[in-house]
Amino acid sequence: MDTSQVLINILLFLFLPLWGVAGFVDWCCHRATKIEVTSGLKESLMHSLMGIQVGIPILFCLVYRVNVLILIICIFAWLLHEFIAHWDVAYATGKRHISIWEMHAHSYLATLPLYMLALIMVINWPVVVDLVKLNWQGQMHFVPMDDQHGGTWFLPTYLTFMVVICVFPYLEENIRCLRQWLKSSS
Repeated sequence: MDTSQVLINILLFLFLPLWGVAGFVDWCCHRATKIEVTSGLKESLMHSLMGIQVGIPILFCLVYRVNVLILIICIFAWLLHEFIAHWDVAYATGKRHISIWEMHAHSYLATLPLYMLALIMVINWPVVVDLVKLNWQGQMHFVPMDDQHGGTWFLPTYLTFMVVICVFPYLEENIRCLRQWLKSSS
């Protein structure tokens, strides 16, 4: 197995699932601190936005070949994620208790996207060079991957995993916060 495949396996089988687990732990902490009656819907929506900001580039990297366009999307999404993450913590601080467990979950949720981006850049180093040299010709479109990373079973399995431990819980959080917001608004 070559070095590139080892790095891809670290992304697929360690960092991607760990990001989902950290998101689930974070959701458990929000639930324990009754986010719906403390920081409320605004913070809950920020959490969903951050999930989308990292989820879209992950999906693109699993479905399409990494080229300059995909790399620009990944970098831009990471920068936006960092901005919203800082805004989220600043907003929540003082409105609800942020436990040591939640702080640990946040450390993973903040660093894993950077580590994943760094590995994607290392694996696709010629694309990084093209990005920096502005050699973007022929690299600004979506090119489906010939062979899926992890085999044909990985993407459906990973997406199912993420729906169960992240999408459904955060959807539940949004609904719980929306109900509380509607209740307090009337």
